Amino acid sequence: MTATHCPYCALQCAMTVTPAPSPTAVAEVAGREFPTNRGGLCRKGWTSAELLVHPERVTEPLLRTDDGELVAVGWDVALARVAAEIRRAQAEHGKDAVGVFGGGGLTNEKAYLLGKFARVALGTSRIDYNGRFCMSSAAAAANRAFGIDRGLPFPLEDLAAADTVLMLGSNAADTMPPFVQHLAGAREAGGLIVVDPRRSATAALTADGAGLHLQPAPHTDLVLLLGLAHVVLAEGLAHERYLEERTIGLAPVARSVAQWWPERVQAATGVPAPLLRQTAHRLAESARAGSCYILTGRGIEQHADGTDTVTAAINLALLLGLPGSAHGGFGTLTGQGNGQGGREHGQKADQLPGYRKITDPAARAHVARVWGVPEASLPGPGLPAVELLASLGTDDGVRCLLVHGANVAVSAPDAAAVRERLRALDFLVVCDAFLSETAMEADLVLPVLQWAEEEGTMTNLEGRVLRRRGAVQPPPGARSELWIMNRIAALLDAPSRFPEDPREVFEELRAASAGGPADYSGVTYERLDAGEALHWPCPQGSPGTPRLFTDRFAHPDGRARMIPVRAGAPVTASESRPGTFHLATGRLLEHYQSGAQTRRVASLAAAQPEARLAIHPGPAARLGIDDGAWVRVRRAAEARGSSAGLPEVLCRAELATAVRPDTVFLPFHFPGTGSANLLTHASQDPFSGMPEFKTTRVVVEPCGKEQP
Repeated sequence: MTATHCPYCALQCAMTVTPAPSPTAVAEVAGREFPTNRGGLCRKGWTSAELLVHPERVTEPLLRTDDGELVAVGWDVALARVAAEIRRAQAEHGKDAVGVFGGGGLTNEKAYLLGKFARVALGTSRIDYNGRFCMSSAAAAANRAFGIDRGLPFPLEDLAAADTVLMLGSNAADTMPPFVQHLAGAREAGGLIVVDPRRSATAALTADGAGLHLQPAPHTDLVLLLGLAHVVLAEGLAHERYLEERTIGLAPVARSVAQWWPERVQAATGVPAPLLRQTAHRLAESARAGSCYILTGRGIEQHADGTDTVTAAINLALLLGLPGSAHGGFGTLTGQGNGQGGREHGQKADQLPGYRKITDPAARAHVARVWGVPEASLPGPGLPAVELLASLGTDDGVRCLLVHGANVAVSAPDAAAVRERLRALDFLVVCDAFLSETAMEADLVLPVLQWAEEEGTMTNLEGRVLRRRGAVQPPPGARSELWIMNRIAALLDAPSRFPEDPREVFEELRAASAGGPADYSGVTYERLDAGEALHWPCPQGSPGTPRLFTDRFAHPDGRARMIPVRAGAPVTASESRPGTFHLATGRLLEHYQSGAQTRRVASLAAAQPEARLAIHPGPAARLGIDDGAWVRVRRAAEARGSSAGLPEVLCRAELATAVRPDTVFLPFHFPGTGSANLLTHASQDPFSGMPEFKTTRVVVEPCGKEQP
């Protein structure tokens, strides 16, 4: 029996894995007592071991032939081909002709070495990762407000004392079910407040006096937050002493919210003015005499103004005196398993290990010393994910791409265009345990280890560093990404070292992160194996920092920045022909990310076997759409005139009063003609590079009972 953690979300539930008696049998998984999950697991965690012996597992390198088939080859042949394609692309088009796309599920060791591999072995600036689609807006907002970005700057257990929790754009009841138990105190006190256009499973927790559900029109979260801040200031609810002692920028923020009185907010959002006032007073009373927390999730972040929306939530929290307070706090619920650690050590286009900025001369000098390379040899910042993907196969863009732990053919916005760009590459290498939709486009697929087959560390949503431990033997042909990078670096005659032992990599990570915002230098495998709870920053000799901001924020003067933000004109779905809606995307209980894992678990797939578009019964009746009928969904701007050759989604309708009449909901979990990201736009937040996932205007048309 081996103690480890779940391979899915950033809650990183503790579990034990007991090997099966035969190599083809499923290992036994059990929940383990731990602060985040308290021994519980969700159905994804309970079934996670099934993937370890799945018959579709890739167990040897697969190289595409001239006939278009993927055929098995040996590792020597596969790696020699990778090195040759890298050399060819860079000889013909320059260093940046080779790109790397990483993932928020990689261990800290793999994320760190991948960043080093890109910048030292490849000499390219073209690296980014799928966390750009997840946490980037919240990270950008936290960095400019607090000077540092850690999803939860407090232990999750602190929520137990809360009598009020405001959750904005998070459906944790489906995406991380064991989290819900931490909301018990707020629900018992009638203080769980959920903001979501959809009556999600989390919003349903507010029933029977447990709290409030605010159901604003799509893409009006920013206006709602400005309205709450207006009430706090106009009605004397702000924590004036906290604002004076711990923040700067109040005056411009006060001016920016002055125009958003409750009745005007009601007109824009649909949330009644009395409910807005009730919410603001509840938050202020709890912040003053109880324990109040404000938490954000992807629903308000995955917008082209996501950074500003999270900033508005931070401003509200600062007005109430919450961040760093004994009476509550502000945080963001990280999504991917290592979404926190994955963005701290070099996968992002603009970062070096320890959450250092790649443009900072001191940071570059420090990391170059650890790596033993000239500082001038390190490339500058690269391109955020959307721009990186758009550059694939272009004359001055990336010609050879290496993908680790991501399925961009399903998860990226404007997915049809992304697939076209993947096919335009000279050479695509995908490291994966399965033939994901992205791997199916590859010229070479390299089989890698899964979670229970490898050693390493992960960092959960609290900034707590955890040990991932190998519990079962991998298939003979699979290899760790660390081993793969080691071998390719050697074939390229790369400078510096690329260890394949995770402990060696972590020791180098400790040195590279030392002194940075995300300092791991005091974290060791020995301390983690001894059971110490180590939250970064954790310098040498430190017990770690479970709670940030108790004395000061991470800006040089110790004060948080309040930054005024402004809402644009609300987007309306009614300005087009009948059948036009806002499309919201998300996940269901059985889903995880693009489904490359969960679609292969029989019980999870059986529970949600196909894409279904949730649509309110009222507009469905007007359009002649019955429950279970097939519908065609197109972007609204593309629905006028000829639709030949344009992306569209075909799926069944599911009549649901949980969605607003002006909104439809589609999970982004499915590939093919049911892929929601065929419809989403690649427009980006100017600060974070986050795509606009949550508000696409679409036209829905009935297709009849049978699949078209």
